[in-house]
Amino acid sequence: MKRSLVTMAVLSALGLSACDSDSAAVVQSIEFSGMAAPSTDQERASAYTAAKVVVTYSDGTTRDYPLSFNTLFNNTDKVGGNPYESGRLYDVNGTPLVDASGAPIVAETPDGNSLLQISGQAATGKGGNPLYLVTHWEYDWILGNGSANAEPPMPMTMSLTTIDQDKATGKLTAVTQSNISFAGVNGLYTACAASQTPWNTHLGSEENYDIDARTIESGTSTTLASLNKYYFGQNIAKPYHYGIFPEVTVKADGSTSVVKHHSMGRATWEMAKVMPDGKTTYAGDDGTYVGLFMYVADKASDLSAGSLYAAKWTQVASTSGGEATLSWIRLGSANDAEIKALADTLKFSDIFDTSAVAAAGFVAVQAGQKTVEYLKLKPGMEKAAAFLETRRYAAYLGATTEFEKMEGVALNARDRKIYLAMTRLRDGMENTSSDAANHIQLPKLLAGVTYELPLASGQKDAAGNTINSEYVATSMKGLVVGEDIAKDAVGNTANPDKVANPDNLFFSEKMRTLFIGEDSSTAHINNFLWAYNVDTKKLSRLLSLPAGAESTGLQMLDNMNGFRYIMSNYQHAGDFSSNIDAALKSRLTPLIDRQKAGVGYLGGLPLLD
Repeated sequence: MKRSLVTMAVLSALGLSACDSDSAAVVQSIEFSGMAAPSTDQERASAYTAAKVVVTYSDGTTRDYPLSFNTLFNNTDKVGGNPYESGRLYDVNGTPLVDASGAPIVAETPDGNSLLQISGQAATGKGGNPLYLVTHWEYDWILGNGSANAEPPMPMTMSLTTIDQDKATGKLTAVTQSNISFAGVNGLYTACAASQTPWNTHLGSEENYDIDARTIESGTSTTLASLNKYYFGQNIAKPYHYGIFPEVTVKADGSTSVVKHHSMGRATWEMAKVMPDGKTTYAGDDGTYVGLFMYVADKASDLSAGSLYAAKWTQVASTSGGEATLSWIRLGSANDAEIKALADTLKFSDIFDTSAVAAAGFVAVQAGQKTVEYLKLKPGMEKAAAFLETRRYAAYLGATTEFEKMEGVALNARDRKIYLAMTRLRDGMENTSSDAANHIQLPKLLAGVTYELPLASGQKDAAGNTINSEYVATSMKGLVVGEDIAKDAVGNTANPDKVANPDNLFFSEKMRTLFIGEDSSTAHINNFLWAYNVDTKKLSRLLSLPAGAESTGLQMLDNMNGFRYIMSNYQHAGDFSSNIDAALKSRLTPLIDRQKAGVGYLGGLPLLD
């Protein structure tokens, strides 16, 4: 029997072909076939993949698609006509920064990526489809002389790279590159993970580690002095300007505009993910004793004004990462302009009174630190507390601030779920009677958990008021659970065949797959990128990074002009786990360039639309 023309057309569109000459074989299933953990020194020192995609047809035949890891550029590269390195840092005037010795300051930490297609973008001159790539630079780890940078994190930046996409093969090539200026928004601090909004902009993040307004006001922090390098030494930086979500709009001509959404609250933001309504946003809050926050914008496709909520965990189970129902406490409503005005003028002591001990009228909170604080809100400071001291105010109102190192967020639109990475379960997530609240009472699990949170409409907040969103998380349950082990021969303290310390997350609707990137400082000697099929529950290792390097920059493009990509970076290679075998460390050290980090992607995936 001859194949039908319709079947042939469908298979061609999928990038696949039928295998039986006598039948019209169609795609029956697809799955990732993972790779083994690295075993040789060369493998442990490299970024590589040996994974593949296996397509099974209705006639029982299969076809393998080997994956490849492709480097677009390294942080030390000078792309196109850019005279400076990709990871170079700049001051407010766009002048490249240098360290005390006069050496260039080049970040080794590419993080969040957004590969964007902008209507009207000019041709690249290389014959392919023109694209733009926004890339975060998170912090500076190593100085030019190879020594560790002991200063607090410096002012950071994002880069914009023009990408050529080969129309025949899909190969991506970096063509030109420039720095994105943050001069109009008080600079940028510790830019971590990122997402793409439904309206095709780049939604970045700022982690406000070490920018605690109370500590800074007491005079015991040097963070702002380091950050003021952006302002060439002037004392301009203010603590409430950082820990905000920046949104970058890339225009067809390559120019950019940047806003910071102060109305989305202030914390150590890992990333934000906007739901399909264009209004509801969930964010991961990195650090210790942190909260889970939801923002509901007043208007779709506009994050400049809205209402901010904090979750309260009510535990129902303690096994397999735990399970809880979630309720939501409304912190307040505001717009960017009014909170920016407060950030410009207020200090911590303008918002809260403090006591060294428990006292009448003071509330015990743990927010961003293990230490219990005793706070009393000053009259009329509700809005300032909600949006400038978001985590403290959430705890003050009874929300849960016991989560530990909360990281990436991903959306499964079809099943109406979000996924949330928790790098580790310890401290506030344990059953600690001395905690201020002790809502979460779970066994310690240093390997961490990725949770699933179902979404629903018609929900009310803790005060009984309707939440204006159809995407409100109602519960939280462990989905992909790590496993702690006794230290093995190379130094792993978590099962190398399971996810340890999940960080970056991205969900592919077409492949029904949750991608999980690791940030394991101790548990795994090499960090990995994983694929977890939410239907079959199969977990597959896709990519191994150099020892000590973190898997970052995760973005899944299900169909970019007929090709599929997994954007993937790695950073701080050679930042070895303290558990690593001493002999292995000595062998790997000369094999790994600690000053080099890569921005790249996994190619070779078939298009299955």
